[in-house]
Amino acid sequence: MNGEGQVLEEESVKMEEPKERLVHMWGYLPGALPQRSPLLSPVVVRLPASVGAAGSSWKDVCGGGCGFAMAISDSGKLITWGSTDDLGQSYVTSGKHGETPEPFPLRTDASIVNAAAGWAHCVAVTDVGEVYTWGWKECVPSGKVFGDSSVSRSLEKDALDRHTSFLSEQVSPRPQGLRSSSGTGTLSAGDSKGSGEEGTKRRRVSTAKQAAESSSSSEETLSALPCLVALNPGVRIVAVAAGGRHTLALSDMGQVWGWGYGGEGQLGLGSRIRMVSSPHPIPCVETSSYAKERSMTLPRGSVSSEMQSYRVPGTYVKQIACGGRHSAVITDAGALLTFGWGLYGQCGQGSTDDELSPTCVSSLLGIPIVAVAAGLWHTICISADGDVYSFGGNQFGQLGTGSDQAETLPRLLDASILENVHTKAVSCGARHSAVIADDGKVFCWGWNKYGQLGLGDVIDRNIPSEVTIEGCIPKKVACGWWHTLLLSDSLT
Repeated sequence: MNGEGQVLEEESVKMEEPKERLVHMWGYLPGALPQRSPLLSPVVVRLPASVGAAGSSWKDVCGGGCGFAMAISDSGKLITWGSTDDLGQSYVTSGKHGETPEPFPLRTDASIVNAAAGWAHCVAVTDVGEVYTWGWKECVPSGKVFGDSSVSRSLEKDALDRHTSFLSEQVSPRPQGLRSSSGTGTLSAGDSKGSGEEGTKRRRVSTAKQAAESSSSSEETLSALPCLVALNPGVRIVAVAAGGRHTLALSDMGQVWGWGYGGEGQLGLGSRIRMVSSPHPIPCVETSSYAKERSMTLPRGSVSSEMQSYRVPGTYVKQIACGGRHSAVITDAGALLTFGWGLYGQCGQGSTDDELSPTCVSSLLGIPIVAVAAGLWHTICISADGDVYSFGGNQFGQLGTGSDQAETLPRLLDASILENVHTKAVSCGARHSAVIADDGKVFCWGWNKYGQLGLGDVIDRNIPSEVTIEGCIPKKVACGWWHTLLLSDSLT
């Protein structure tokens, strides 16, 4: 899951060069913590000596990952750790590294510049704009495959078991009241729509099992080795995002491409396409000077259904994010568009309907959005003024609003701890959220069963709480399923 935190802008005044770039981690990675004791407070993750020459450092941290973590070294190697054969990903997805961070065996000499992990698949971008992806087979499009397929076949049963678990994870673990689209009545996970969704999940699991059981050849596998994604000639990808079972990729021209599962509209193609096996362009932006002029005249935070008939403000997409089964993009004009599953209001459209095509979050038109992240059932975004808005599911306080009430429209966080705080970076785990302020403070909230908030305990928080990290300047945050990573510059 990811919607990765954005790298903070450089200060206009030249500062003293940091002595070292650090990665901190807190939360739980089964393979990295054999005693199954979560890290309740931030600890430093050391770059392995096997990576590059002496003095090598970290370059980036990557969001997502269920049971494993990913980061990038300054030499362009994708580093993974925490893989396990029981509570997390298979070795095909996360690498055979366990407790020790090691380079993932990608068959390319190019440097990795961006990466993301979904629940059961990973995707990485090279410095020449190529995309590699691997993991759960239905998430991986056709392309040039690298590696030994016998390794993938040996993990088929494990992958099916994990996939079955994932489908049940996507249904809310506890009932939660929701405002309906009409503004009257409530809808909970136990009501007819929630039951229908759960029934759909059961049918999908049954179909997957039948497909596996009916396979008479060992060549039919459920896990795929790394492959080079086949894109149109001239397309150069600069960023990727991974959802539960879908992937988005952003080109250097601001075009969004998508593939994988699209049954709830998370691929934004206008219909419930269950499976897209090759990258397709997603129509997000239509240029219109009138739309841009119109959007700038709206009062701050106003909602105007009339705007739905106008074209999207902006000329290209500058940022992408994937949640469990929904997606979000930001245009160069600061407009936020969402699409996909809407049961908990995670599309921010004021209803619990699915959005099959990219749709402007109209209540935010006129408020330039600069960063967005998406979790399993929720979405968090940041405005140019540094304000934090949240919407969607809130079962564990992941919206930071001070309650467990879901929000179908973006809600401005007004917690006292954020007063006079200008936030710049954001990331969402499955059920927790994290932001970085421009003064270097880090705040987390939401689910904390495994210490993923870094606050020294396992108590959930429904308002932002500051994480204590000394001796460094935080630069980027990246949340996984049960853990959180922080990239920072050391001051010591």
